[in-house]
Amino acid sequence: MLNFLPGPLLGLIAFLLLLLNILIWVPLLLAFAIVRLILPFKAVRLAIDPLLLRIAEAWIAGNSGWMILTQRMDWDVQGVAGLDPCGWYLVNSNHQTWADIFVLQHIFNRRIPLLKFFIKDQLKWVPIMGLAWWALDFPFMRRHSEDYLRRHPEMRGKDQEATRKACEKFALIPTSVMNFLEGTRFTPAKHAKQQSPYRHLLKPKAGGIALALNAMGDKFRAILDVTIVYPDGAPGFRDFLCGRMRRVIVRVQRLPVPGQLMQGDYAADPAVREAFGEWVKQLWRDKDAQIAGLLAATAR
Repeated sequence: MLNFLPGPLLGLIAFLLLLLNILIWVPLLLAFAIVRLILPFKAVRLAIDPLLLRIAEAWIAGNSGWMILTQRMDWDVQGVAGLDPCGWYLVNSNHQTWADIFVLQHIFNRRIPLLKFFIKDQLKWVPIMGLAWWALDFPFMRRHSEDYLRRHPEMRGKDQEATRKACEKFALIPTSVMNFLEGTRFTPAKHAKQQSPYRHLLKPKAGGIALALNAMGDKFRAILDVTIVYPDGAPGFRDFLCGRMRRVIVRVQRLPVPGQLMQGDYAADPAVREAFGEWVKQLWRDKDAQIAGLLAATAR
């Protein structure tokens, strides 16, 4: 364990190990992904996609390794026992910091299939990582404001189509579809701007989870509703690397797939949109209360 080192030195070591882990595994991912690109046949995809997932799992295990080596964290995790690494799951979580990604990957790696995130389109240009996300079939999404869509109506529905195409690929082999309902990281400024009715959360957006359920709801074994709490405050990425994230609480709740919402057309039917919206709002009210309770318990 290296957590006795000064924070800046510890952060440098953690960053170098993170980078080394990327440089080991991403070239392997790209090699197999290029073969899949050259030979775009279903049989080739069915053969190569499991290999890509095993490589990604080894990559995540490497991240867990350097986290254990460099960080001194108290992990309080409940709800991950008995999950199926060969089943399909729809995973939802609150979102506060980039560290959420490492937390989610650490607790779920090899317990459920690889988490597939919906990535903001501009992130595909991130060096190395953009290629890795492409190789792993992470869908890149353009999120347009209502004002933009009014001026460019031809763009309406593009994200929905991208979601449907992504889910077609996800349906071929066991996959965990990851969705941050808030759509962005929580900050006090965003919370105030939204005038969010929740104390610890931004307003949820039901569209992504609704389209995933419409596209492949019959595949999902359950919805995994994840609540992440940092009792000492959500760390920035630099704080995380420098070992300043000392405690993290994670609660995972398995929810049944809402069959009554799977069959409707979210994009076209206002009644379905309203039903989804009410379901998501109740989910968020429960999560907000859970976060308040966990923070109160740790403050005693």
